[in-house]
Amino acid sequence: MVKASVGHVRDLLRSKLSVDVENDFAPTYRVPNEKRELVKELKEDVADATEVYLATDSDREGEAIAWHLMESTNMDAAHTQRVIFHEITRQAISHAFDNPCNLDMNRVNAQQARRILDRLVGYKISPLLWRRVQSRTSAGRVQSVALRLICEREVKIDEFVSVEYWTIKSKFSKQAPKLSAKEREFIARLIKIDGHDVDLHNGDEVEKVVASMAQQLYHVIEVKHGQRRRNPFAPFITSTLQQEASRRLGFRTKKTMKIAQRLYEGTKLQSGETVGLITYMRTDSTQVSNQAQTEARKLITQQYGSEFVPPKPPVYKKKSRGAQEAHEAIRPTSVWRSPNEIKSSLGHDEYKLYNLIWQRFVASQMAHAVYQTSRLDLVGGQYELRASGSQLKFAGFLSVYKDIPSNKWKTNDDMGTTMPDMVKGENVDLVDVLPEQHFTQPPPRYTEASLVKTLEEHGIGRPSTYVPTINTIQERGYVELSEKLMYPTELGTIVNELVVEYFPNVISVDFTAQMEEDLDKIAWGEKEWVPILHEFYTPFEKAVKIAEEKMPEMKVTDTLFGEKCEKCGHELVIKTGRFGKFIACSNFPECRYTRPFVQKLGMTCPKCEQGDVVGRRTKKGRVFYGCNRYPDCDWTSWKKPLTTPCPHCGGLLVTKSKQIAQCVKCEKQVDIRALNDKVPTAK
Repeated sequence: MVKASVGHVRDLLRSKLSVDVENDFAPTYRVPNEKRELVKELKEDVADATEVYLATDSDREGEAIAWHLMESTNMDAAHTQRVIFHEITRQAISHAFDNPCNLDMNRVNAQQARRILDRLVGYKISPLLWRRVQSRTSAGRVQSVALRLICEREVKIDEFVSVEYWTIKSKFSKQAPKLSAKEREFIARLIKIDGHDVDLHNGDEVEKVVASMAQQLYHVIEVKHGQRRRNPFAPFITSTLQQEASRRLGFRTKKTMKIAQRLYEGTKLQSGETVGLITYMRTDSTQVSNQAQTEARKLITQQYGSEFVPPKPPVYKKKSRGAQEAHEAIRPTSVWRSPNEIKSSLGHDEYKLYNLIWQRFVASQMAHAVYQTSRLDLVGGQYELRASGSQLKFAGFLSVYKDIPSNKWKTNDDMGTTMPDMVKGENVDLVDVLPEQHFTQPPPRYTEASLVKTLEEHGIGRPSTYVPTINTIQERGYVELSEKLMYPTELGTIVNELVVEYFPNVISVDFTAQMEEDLDKIAWGEKEWVPILHEFYTPFEKAVKIAEEKMPEMKVTDTLFGEKCEKCGHELVIKTGRFGKFIACSNFPECRYTRPFVQKLGMTCPKCEQGDVVGRRTKKGRVFYGCNRYPDCDWTSWKKPLTTPCPHCGGLLVTKSKQIAQCVKCEKQVDIRALNDKVPTAK
């Protein structure tokens, strides 16, 4: 008989702290109402069974669920065994049942310590915020650090002062009339003036340099040829899967993990077999089993050739000691199940994510890519320039995991470019001087994926906590998501300021990372959990008392909308909810009138030419634009409208990319940079 617990069956009481701080933080657990019937059934089944096997997930949370099941159903430890597997396949499950083990109480205690820490922080700070700021506000050990990172990034953006700077490139031509212009011309960038690095900050300086450069004679002073190797990426862990699914597929972190869960739990294939397609998806280990590597090397040899297989299977270093208690990386349970072969058994998004995981894993076991590089250094008067080129000579892993621009590689402007053969001392002709103006940019706002990356880099949270953390700060109204970017709200900013002022250590990046390390040491059996809690609680309790005395009231008041409620006549106000701003009656809860909040963009609807273009949100929070006369006028656009009209016909322009806009009337395209126009963002 196989029975499912459907997650946790016991937890701390919701109605009170449920932690006895005077008695070594003894927790009080209870079976929640919605699980009582299930636990009763399990208890009866356990009483009738001669052997019980616990097959919960293999991380700390899974270990704790297994322990709570034992405690709540009165399992006999002598007849209970723990089985662990990282993939739901016949072979993995058979191996697990052939090699059962005991419950790991170190991991259980690590989970208990984390749960109690989170309860202490949440139940001690949150009531303060309710009284001083707004009801239903909360703080959390990890969520407050995430909010702090977002708020501090916003401050840096607000304080950033952009600085003008210029770069100069020049087009040269080899003195070889028999070659075509394309074969003999190349681009070089100015790197030094009078032996000093280029440092140009205004147009007047640049004009003088351009005029002077045009008068010089240029020749080659150095030629270098070489090779550059590019190693494959490691197989996915939770954070990198979330980042790449966002970057390549446009998935939010929550969506990525929901789809990965389905792929892990099992899919019915055309053959009738139901099998888990990927290994466990909450992991921060890049470890791969020998069996999986052997299988991948055979597939690569058969489908791509022996030269695509490295001499030895690659070994990728773990991010940290004890990462996810010996989990594997996220990989297909069998590389022989190619995405295209099982595509008909998968949903559209399931196929896309499985394809990404399959390609990443296979590529991680392949040989590196090789680029042939060349570099020319030129001089003319006091000006030194450099031209570089790079050609892919051996694709290696790029044959499977196709390249897209990234921060790491986008700086290689020479990628894919060729240059004419040149020798030292050869003269070249200057064709044109190409100055370009730039402005320094502020740090970018976080996306969900980049926030996960930052949390991981600082050692904050674990794979199982990334999605709940991001969801919480949005559901609480602390952060709004617009065009995938995270903006702190007024409420989020106020909550962050108060928590940072009165609990600076509790939500500091370093303190939270150290606490995660201590939890790891509890799981490894290197530390006891109760002393760790005492060490945390003594200074924390003092901070709570000070905050209770001194924390000021900073109530977030609703903004008046300027209209009366059509149901009861009270003033309408603008509120912030889970999916952004909305309009509600100030007489709540007596009156529950609400309607969507729309942002007028100051432009006329291009279809009916009567209504105003407004920003709206779907039920899932995605921003779109439409006519405020809906349903009388059904014009909508996912693309952001520009405030500047089309220069050709005066129609409405909407963005097609970061640089190109298209008119909805005449359909002509326009370079946004030439419009000198700010694109409005609906929040």
